[in-house]
Amino acid sequence: MITATTRVACVVGRPARHSLSPAIHNAAFSAAGVDAVYIALDIEEAALVPTIETLRAIGFVGASVTMPYKEAALSLCDEVGESARALGSLNTLIPLDDGRMRGESTDGAGCVGALRAAGRDPRGANCIVVGAGATARACIVGLAQAGAASIGVVNRTRERAESAVALAPDVARVAGANDIPDADVIVHTTPAGMGDSTDTAFDYSLVRSHHTVLDAVYQPLETNLLRTARGSGATCVDGLWMLVHQAVEQQRLWTGVVPDPLVMRAAAEHELARRRR
Repeated sequence: MITATTRVACVVGRPARHSLSPAIHNAAFSAAGVDAVYIALDIEEAALVPTIETLRAIGFVGASVTMPYKEAALSLCDEVGESARALGSLNTLIPLDDGRMRGESTDGAGCVGALRAAGRDPRGANCIVVGAGATARACIVGLAQAGAASIGVVNRTRERAESAVALAPDVARVAGANDIPDADVIVHTTPAGMGDSTDTAFDYSLVRSHHTVLDAVYQPLETNLLRTARGSGATCVDGLWMLVHQAVEQQRLWTGVVPDPLVMRAAAEHELARRRR
């Protein structure tokens, strides 16, 4: 129930109204007994600075930042976390006790958390990241911080792959599809397979039973990649788990409470089902 003392959290972006974050975070607040409400703010670029300043002024709980403002919001922060600094972008704003604001990226933590929940800790693992965009870059940083033994980046454009590899030069390298069978973990981050798309980012017949395969796509939950991987006996992790686990880390940063990811997942699935009706 919203009361006179209820505080605000939000996602800021454009578009933002399609976001699953309100369902996910409101479920976490409710389960933890936190007097807060999470809303979507779909704003124009010119409104970004005044929106953030208003959030500061009202004592907000925290905020998620989505495209296209992940880079611009970084310059509005007084402190920047290690992951956000490495990526040059953020997805999380955290109010500090002294009125200042910290920026962080939890997308990499979402990748790592989803893998760990599936029983595959990236520490010491040989990983392949397919793609070199923003999601891939966050996963590379997260996997490196989690102690991955190696990270091969497979991308159609070598220049972009090299740029992504530079985020974790001690463990990352440009890789090819022929490296996929020998990996322990495959993290797919391209739009291939999203919606009704039948596009493929690599040859799915390269997936083996020993692999753990995470597909960052979550609409549909059962992508062609995961369907093929499951048929090969691989451990499969859908993109909704990654979304949930990055939100788990956001909740921890905002409230100090680590919420139950199952509660957040159930809320997301309920919202997806509602939209399909």
